[in-house]
Amino acid sequence: MNVGELVPIVLFVCVTFCLTYGIRLLVDARVRIKMLQAGGSKELIDSIVLGEQQLRRLGSLRWGIVLLMEGLGFGLIQLFGWTTITPGVVGLLIGSFGLGSLIFFVVARRFG
Repeated sequence: MNVGELVPIVLFVCVTFCLTYGIRLLVDARVRIKMLQAGGSKELIDSIVLGEQQLRRLGSLRWGIVLLMEGLGFGLIQLFGWTTITPGVVGLLIGSFGLGSLIFFVVARRFG
């Protein structure tokens, strides 16, 4: 595959991601505005804001752990000198992603 074919694909993925994220931000903002206009109790609004902060922190923790494990998987591939894509290489990468998710689950249950 040459670069001329890769650029439109990457551009499409980036535009799709940005639009999806932008729509999500707009919907979240609209929901918050409607809650404030409806006159919800201060405790309800505070609990929602604290819950969103907790979810953001846990999301960052999850992706940090998963990316760390993926980096270790790529490091093992480099260490073993594997240069071609084989089922073992793919299995190592998928396994490291799954292991990172399981580690996040344990950490989130213990500290979250």
